[in-house]
Amino acid sequence: MLRSFLVATFSDADDLVSAVHAARSKNFRIYDVYAPYPIHHLDEVMGIRRTRLPWITLAAGTVGLFSGLLLQFYTAVLDWPLNVGGKPANSTLAFLPISFELTVLFGGLATVAAFFLRARLFPGRRECLAAPDVTNDEFALVLRIRDTAFDARLAYSVLQENGAAAIEERVIEL
Repeated sequence: MLRSFLVATFSDADDLVSAVHAARSKNFRIYDVYAPYPIHHLDEVMGIRRTRLPWITLAAGTVGLFSGLLLQFYTAVLDWPLNVGGKPANSTLAFLPISFELTVLFGGLATVAAFFLRARLFPGRRECLAAPDVTNDEFALVLRIRDTAFDARLAYSVLQENGAAAIEERVIEL
């Protein structure tokens, strides 16, 4: 699927943050921002919501905890009860290590799977960078061009006022 984008590159992180702030104040939807290193508070300036991955981790960890407890209870109490040193068959303290390990395993695997699905990182997918040097020393701000309600002249002027080194229109296959 081909989509049109307006890509502005910057040589300084402060110029990038000011351009993001200016673009948001003019009601442009920011598709993405690329930087060679993390920029503090950029997500707040971009207006990105907090992630829901912790909820997936909690749900999967809970499933792992209960499946571990149920499996151990079934095998130790119902299916194959053994009298080991006169201890009761339903010894919950003996079930804790395995239950903890399954909680961590299920939570971790579900988090990784949800992240890969949400980020569309499938095996064999090729990378698609907005600007060639964004992984080395450039910063890039990407605005998606939609046929309706996108004022390209206003976008160019806002980006140039905030220190864009280069602005170009690109068609990228997603």
